[in-house]
Amino acid sequence: MTGQMEYIAALPGAAGTTVTVRGWVQHVRTQGKVAFLVLRDGTGVVQCVFVKSQVTPDVWERFGTLTLETAVSVSGDVRLEPRAPGGAELGASELTVLGASPVDYPIQPKEHGVDFLMDNRHLWLRAPRQVALMRVRHEIEQAIHDFFYARDFIHCDTPILTAAIGERSGLFSTEYFDEGTAYLAQTGQLYGEALAAALGRIYTFGPTFRAEKSKTRRHLTEFWMIEPEMAFYDVHDSMQLQEDLLVYIAQRVIERRRPELVVLERDVKHLEAIVGPFPRISYTDAVATLQQKGSTTTWGEDLGAEDEALLVADYTTPIFICNYPKEAKAFYMKENPEDPRTVLCADCLAPEGYGEIIGGSQREDDHDKLLRRIHEEGLEVDAYGWYLDLRKYGTFVHSGFGLGLERTVAWLCGTPHIRECIPFPRLMNRLRP
Repeated sequence: MTGQMEYIAALPGAAGTTVTVRGWVQHVRTQGKVAFLVLRDGTGVVQCVFVKSQVTPDVWERFGTLTLETAVSVSGDVRLEPRAPGGAELGASELTVLGASPVDYPIQPKEHGVDFLMDNRHLWLRAPRQVALMRVRHEIEQAIHDFFYARDFIHCDTPILTAAIGERSGLFSTEYFDEGTAYLAQTGQLYGEALAAALGRIYTFGPTFRAEKSKTRRHLTEFWMIEPEMAFYDVHDSMQLQEDLLVYIAQRVIERRRPELVVLERDVKHLEAIVGPFPRISYTDAVATLQQKGSTTTWGEDLGAEDEALLVADYTTPIFICNYPKEAKAFYMKENPEDPRTVLCADCLAPEGYGEIIGGSQREDDHDKLLRRIHEEGLEVDAYGWYLDLRKYGTFVHSGFGLGLERTVAWLCGTPHIRECIPFPRLMNRLRP
């Protein structure tokens, strides 16, 4: 008899009752006169047990037609089973096929090449590992919102189409009616600074775009960035906030996503080690350390992925590399009064070789110095008139940073390539699906 409709995640609380669940076939097997169906509904998985003598011939025959990813409805009695995924299983009595799936479902339980899986990303997302990654990503996103909400930050939205650029890296451009060239935003930061002057402490959370011809495991052309901007925070205040945020996110994932971490085979000890204070190392000292380790990097150069891996090799927590050379960083970063060759900034590098996950700085609040930097970078002053106004009408000390969501997901999940950390990755050579 058909029972109340339930989600799989709620089944342990429905023990002893008859329910109906709907989902997709993840696995089937038959053992004599007993058959097993593993069903996935998005909230979890459950094993449904069919005993031939206890179901109708039609149900038993219907079970024999099931293929991977067939959508079905199953009714039966819920019983607690500690060994089962989710802690419960279903003693099945009824089975209805809601949506058939051909026997040639592309992704079978065998090894597939990365290109094949990426071509079938719309189906690959259903795999247990991909489901776990998306659930951890969701938890991290919600943790970020909760973190800032609890600290009275205001969540703000900034334009994706813009005339002003924030970074040196490649830009996606398009003609914008009679206004000339528009760019897909590399960052919401410049607008975030204007919002901070109105609201004090804000954060943006949205897609950003970089037209870099890069095929590394750490780069996407479209990715999501969290960008707080804080009035009256100096660079040290900003670093403390970054540290608090990362510790909070890691603890949240440990507390709420352990089943997913098991699926991902992520050693929780690596996450438990993420506690403050994070080491703070000057760029100058970092270069000296790299040279001692055999690197050919010289003072004035930006640090590459290999350099970052060498620097974090001796740490279990993230580290800050502070005060980079002016020429290696963006025009809006504040000149370091103690060494004008450098700017008041910090990159936060994750351990285990995951590299930069946060880039932040104190913003240049001196109108004339900022204008000079805009000229030095060869930028169109007219596009930044409104940005310069922030220094003209009540300038103030302020700082901010950008956290790359996908890099953070990859690090916390122990995933080697960033492409699995976003539902539909956009790479230099991939625009579909």
